[in-house]
Amino acid sequence: MHTFGVWAPQAKKMQVKLGDRVLPLEGPNKRGWWTLDSDCNCGDLYSFLIDDDPTPYPDPRSLRQPQGVHGPSELYDHSNFTWHDQLWRGTPKTGAVIYELHIGTFSPEGTFDGAIQHLDHLADLGITHIEVLPIAQFAGDRGWGYDGVTLFATHEAYGGPDGFKRFVDAAHGKGLSVILDVVYNHFGPVGNYTSKFAPYMSTRYLTPWGPAVNLDEAGSDEVRRFFCDNALMWLRDYHVDGLRFDAVHAFIDSSAVHFMEQLSVEVERLGATLGREFYLIAESDLNDPRVIRPKEAHGYGMDSQWSDDYHHALFSLLYNDDKAQGYYADYGTMADLHKALKHAFVYDGQHSRYRKRKHGRPVGLLSAHHFVHFDQNHDQIGNRAFGERLEQLCGMEKAKISIGLTLLAPYIPMLFMGQEWAASTPFQYFADHEDEEMRKAVAEGRKREFAAFGFGDDVPNPEDLKTFHDSKLLWQEVHTGKHAEMLAWVKDLIRLRRHTVALNDGDMHHLLVSSENKSRQLVMQRDEIRIAANLGQEPWVIELLDGEELCLSSRKEQTEPQNNTITLAPLTLVVLRSTSQQVEDREVDARPS
Repeated sequence: MHTFGVWAPQAKKMQVKLGDRVLPLEGPNKRGWWTLDSDCNCGDLYSFLIDDDPTPYPDPRSLRQPQGVHGPSELYDHSNFTWHDQLWRGTPKTGAVIYELHIGTFSPEGTFDGAIQHLDHLADLGITHIEVLPIAQFAGDRGWGYDGVTLFATHEAYGGPDGFKRFVDAAHGKGLSVILDVVYNHFGPVGNYTSKFAPYMSTRYLTPWGPAVNLDEAGSDEVRRFFCDNALMWLRDYHVDGLRFDAVHAFIDSSAVHFMEQLSVEVERLGATLGREFYLIAESDLNDPRVIRPKEAHGYGMDSQWSDDYHHALFSLLYNDDKAQGYYADYGTMADLHKALKHAFVYDGQHSRYRKRKHGRPVGLLSAHHFVHFDQNHDQIGNRAFGERLEQLCGMEKAKISIGLTLLAPYIPMLFMGQEWAASTPFQYFADHEDEEMRKAVAEGRKREFAAFGFGDDVPNPEDLKTFHDSKLLWQEVHTGKHAEMLAWVKDLIRLRRHTVALNDGDMHHLLVSSENKSRQLVMQRDEIRIAANLGQEPWVIELLDGEELCLSSRKEQTEPQNNTITLAPLTLVVLRSTSQQVEDREVDARPS
């Protein structure tokens, strides 16, 4: 016996099409729900008929869409899967080293099972948390996943719900936590039938993707319930350890209890019930510490947020693009990078040229562990015309400095798949739309987007299968040439971070930073660890402090210390460690001696 339920408050009648049968649902109740108890089995296909519309629509809460977003839903029973992670409680989030990956391009197979084959690589690298790009069912076989429409169903091309459970189960067996990227700010443009059923979308607010999700208008209680239930499902039924919420600045909510606060409260309750601690990460460009302040301090209760300011400040220095456009126009000095390292936000209340207004506010006493730092991610790579990675744009030495600063700063570091070996493959924007007009519109839109940058018809067509295949990692290159060199460097950095107490200290007041804009030199002092980066074009002579020795260098040919000094060649990062039993607070100086 199965209970069918669907929220359709405006419908006059509702029916479920179950195989050859069409059965009427009872309702609506006072909340607008229609229900029916019926004999059926796991694997049976069904869809809903609304009023006199002859078109059968998939269930908005469908757990499986074996025939794609337009086809019927399939009954699925979570209890049929056998788990092997009963003793798993997750890895500590304050010591996280996150690895962002896209299932479709992470392995040659492009599936959950294909990704399982490379979990040993991640465990050996020192990763603690895998962040998986969205896997909710979207139109077509390939895409980034941010156009999901059946949010409770797992993308079939990746291996469906059981495939994802196998992946999570296997990750836990390797000591790896799993964070799932979820999109609650919009639905994709193809296959979204939620508005046929109920007011899921706002009538007043717009976002870059169209109408905003209805979080504070009539019917919003059930819309919020829809998304909260979705979040709880991934954590409870798929054993996921955390969620990353896409673009929370697009949540338009004037309610007394903000949607993010409701989410964090409900997740906390589930964690208490299951005896697990979950990790909630927000992507926000608001530079508003309310997102990550505890609920007790009138915040929304997210554990961490992505730190775009750090990426923009660092990338602007590394790439040296004289034609910096968009948000990059707000960055470009060593002072920006200095502030991003010392205070998390570069813009914490001052005027932004890009926004033409003041932006952000100071983070106050928040720990650095509330911020996720990265020098590459799917957006910053894939939203370039050709999907170039940092090493391809800036060279090996700059890429080494970049990941060195990211992994040794107090913040939670995140790598993007393949970055650890300076992968030769790009990560491009790709999609797979059935409708020919849509395919043409996406391809032409991509060309127009980059025409202002001087790119013509050579911009890869997102709809071309080749664009997708070109973005797949080449695992055969990992241990060859410069790729092996980068891998060894990243392994050394992660090992140092995970085995050094000072490098896991999230108190930003314990971090000393000094920088020199003209010579492009920077120093971070973290108790007994001193990190010095020479981004300039001239050698830099550093005087060693008492009891200090060279620990790591981004250049193999780095000169050993001589006469109590060490000379950093241009584009070099070194890590110095004090062997003294006591290390006093030191004023760090980035000026050449």
